[in-house]
Amino acid sequence: MTDEWQGWREAAEQALYGPDGFYVRPGGPGPSGHFRTSVHASALFAGAVARLLGDVDESLGRPRELALVDVGAGRGELLSAVLAAAPQELSARVRAYAVERAPRPPGLDHRIEWLAEPPSGVAGLLFANEWLDNVPVDVAETDAAGVARYVLVRREDGEERLGDPVTGPDADWLARWWPLVPGGEPGLRAEIGRPRDAVWAAAVATLDAGLAVAVDYAHERTARPPFGTLTGFRAGREVRPVPDGTCDITSHVALDACALPGAELLSQREALHRLGVTAARPPLALASTDPAAYVRALSGAGEAAELTARGGLGDFTWLTQPAGSSRPGGIRPSGV
Repeated sequence: MTDEWQGWREAAEQALYGPDGFYVRPGGPGPSGHFRTSVHASALFAGAVARLLGDVDESLGRPRELALVDVGAGRGELLSAVLAAAPQELSARVRAYAVERAPRPPGLDHRIEWLAEPPSGVAGLLFANEWLDNVPVDVAETDAAGVARYVLVRREDGEERLGDPVTGPDADWLARWWPLVPGGEPGLRAEIGRPRDAVWAAAVATLDAGLAVAVDYAHERTARPPFGTLTGFRAGREVRPVPDGTCDITSHVALDACALPGAELLSQREALHRLGVTAARPPLALASTDPAAYVRALSGAGEAAELTARGGLGDFTWLTQPAGSSRPGGIRPSGV
């Protein structure tokens, strides 16, 4: 290491994606070994994405080849589940791409192409579940005089100190999207989301036609957390963020800043309701006429409740972004 102190963006990039980084080291359990996402919580999530893929397919006139691009694909769990959940006629036309910086896992469905970057010039659905929160960003903090300065971190132990004042495009981004009032209270923090805006716009631009969806814990300009959200995860537990490669480094996403013209922001609860996932309990009469079906339906209702729970997975935000020359709408209400 040439410099003991680094900005959080540089330090997290190395910790997550550098040699032997948290997400790229071979032989590890992958993200599912450290935190539980909607993909791992229930097959209902993949079923909802499969229905959304069907809606996009219909809006594009049922093309001979339909792209399904999973950005931040982990070990390919979502793509495998969507291919299994989609009707055979649809899945036969799907060309599935997993976009991930880790090596291709052994035994993955041969139909899934493994790429380091999203493919360009495709038409279909681009889906990014908990990807943008792992795009490293710099952190700003106000000093004793209320001046926003970059936060520097020491990789081996996570200790921090303040660096230079934030200037240029980063300062412009803060002024527009996460204002830290000059001369205000010291210790206020913000994650500078400009790199996330850029990679999201680039991902959307790879679609010649279709819909791009980003799903993440998020916040909006009118309710930014005053001390930021930077944290770490290891083995299912939240831990102090230390950028030494032993834990996930993550922060919530300013998805409203990422949004391009025509986008819609909605909670996961609303998005999944529109896609037919509800926690409605089956009628008790079914327990008498078909006990096995009742038990299955009751289990499904419990899984749906977890995916849509307020204070939990239901609080994720979905950013839906029509893209390209043919621009399908977002997620339609169920039954429409």
